[in-house]
Amino acid sequence: MPAVKTAKSDNNWKLIFGLFAASNIVLGAWMLIDPIHWYYNLPANVPATGPANEHFIRDIGCVFAIMGLALAVAAVRPARRLPTLIGVTAWYVAHALVHVLDTVRGLLPPDQLLVDLPGVYGSALLLVGITIALKRSDTVSSG
Repeated sequence: MPAVKTAKSDNNWKLIFGLFAASNIVLGAWMLIDPIHWYYNLPANVPATGPANEHFIRDIGCVFAIMGLALAVAAVRPARRLPTLIGVTAWYVAHALVHVLDTVRGLLPPDQLLVDLPGVYGSALLLVGITIALKRSDTVSSG
């Protein structure tokens, strides 16, 4: 039997979605507004991936901004939470797999795995966990 939905649990989901929305929007905005600054100042050794390409950085900035906006909508629309989270999580997991593949193929230095641990792999794993928790909660069907 599903747990009884409480205002507190909904507020917790709003907070979680709001934090991920804000971080994606800020990251996307940074990439869109000043891609070269992002390239050299994100603490993720981005230059190890190859030369800066402003157009490509802005393309990915669009992805982050759109994911952030979708997460912001889902923060206040419970019925939108699970499908939004599945899509965002799928992107983060695919992104992490690309990093693993590029490291295994030698396109990135081996120590890049540690550099990517918090932002790339940690984010993907955290989102997988949050997706599972949301799926198990009763707040998915409301809203």
